[in-house]
Amino acid sequence: MSTAQTIVAAYPAVRLLIGGEWRAAGDTGTLDVLNPASGAVIGQVARATSSDIEDAAHAAAEGFRAWRLVPAVKRAAIMRGAANLLRERSTQIAQLMTLEQGKPLAESRGEILAAADIVDWFAEEGCRIYGRIVAPRSAKAQQLVMKEPVGPVAAFTPWNFPVNQVVRKLAAALAAGCSIVVKASEETPASPAALIEAFADAGVPAGAIGLLYGDPAQISRQLIAHPAIRKVTFTGSTAVGKQLAALAGSHMKRVTMELGGHAPVIVAEDADVECAVKASAVAKFLNAGQVCISPTRFLVHNSVRAQFVEGLVRYAGKLVVGEGLRDTTTLGPLANARRLDAMEALMQDAVTKGARVAAGGERLHDRGYFFAPTVLDQVPRHASIFNEEPFGPVAAVSGFDRLDDAIEEANRLPYGLAGYAFSRSFATIHRLMHQVEVGMLWINQPATPFPELPFGGVKDSGYGSEGGPEALDAYLVSKAVSITAY
Repeated sequence: MSTAQTIVAAYPAVRLLIGGEWRAAGDTGTLDVLNPASGAVIGQVARATSSDIEDAAHAAAEGFRAWRLVPAVKRAAIMRGAANLLRERSTQIAQLMTLEQGKPLAESRGEILAAADIVDWFAEEGCRIYGRIVAPRSAKAQQLVMKEPVGPVAAFTPWNFPVNQVVRKLAAALAAGCSIVVKASEETPASPAALIEAFADAGVPAGAIGLLYGDPAQISRQLIAHPAIRKVTFTGSTAVGKQLAALAGSHMKRVTMELGGHAPVIVAEDADVECAVKASAVAKFLNAGQVCISPTRFLVHNSVRAQFVEGLVRYAGKLVVGEGLRDTTTLGPLANARRLDAMEALMQDAVTKGARVAAGGERLHDRGYFFAPTVLDQVPRHASIFNEEPFGPVAAVSGFDRLDDAIEEANRLPYGLAGYAFSRSFATIHRLMHQVEVGMLWINQPATPFPELPFGGVKDSGYGSEGGPEALDAYLVSKAVSITAY
């Protein structure tokens, strides 16, 4: 029996977690889970009923009352225990992730191990949640500011990083003393369930973590409106994020939004082109380009553009496209048929408008959702791929002569999540640091979204952070206390 067949046989019937109990499907039944490498059904996930959603919200309220009273050092110990379980189970969870999401097994393992590191960091940071003493205006008074958890959280996460996108919200919420109900993606349900199972096994109280799957619109409407929920956090498209932010606003719920991006890459005239190719290509083709911070608009000085494109083409040519469970695969399938259709539409539009296909540009294999690693050169600014987030393995290159023009193009779109730049000049780097409108900017390097750094965007890419101490701030409220002695 092949490795892939072994994992198919072991794929679990994914259930809901409500009040510390794993709950099977009710009246609404189950949803199929597909393998993107074949398009075949590999399992089912429970679909939450309205009663399940109500029960999850009530359980989160109960769980919050218990978890917030656990001392920070004990919360940290439990979280570190969960991180250790993730490491112990990383091989199994990675196989599930690759099977349901498609990414190469090495990337899945890396995601699980990075998630464990994120949990450890937030566990320790939760022990450093401090208030402050404020100098009083009377000798008989004392004034202080306390930091308290905001309350039960509703979290909505996507399919592209099934564990990483959950763990940033989950770890920050738990470290702050909040309970959390996670609505993870129905397309990739087993790996988030395994993540949350590690926390339950580590000793997080019943109700402090809940897990739902089902109709996204129904779950978001019901959870966000529920009086027990005090904060909403979402990772996904800008369009859906705006809808959820509006719904949360109508109920006065605090919100963190990590939304779409269209990351510019500025390669200056004096850049180390070899460094620029290597760093940006690694980031571009990671997870088949299905990354919110993926470099997408390559703005390259015309004096080095041909050399840069040639380097990208060489890199793309060395990638091995195939099923993620094979050891030789370095680029897996797209996650679903929707992404494949989107890639084909973007390619047709770009070529029609004058872009040159330097590499790839076509669907691969007769089954599954495979698309060739692609490099487009001479892409006009009015092409759809320069205006819509591609979310696929396509590098779109356009030249520039003046740095001002590159910065203007980088800032032209309403997105402002991530950006990349390459230059040897301190003056150029200084300008880019201050003028490129993004929440994260990586210069002369690939992306390094370490847990100690803020992770979030500006403009239509959202607000709030899912990294650094700033991430914990989103789960805390400040209470002013003033005491006067009689």
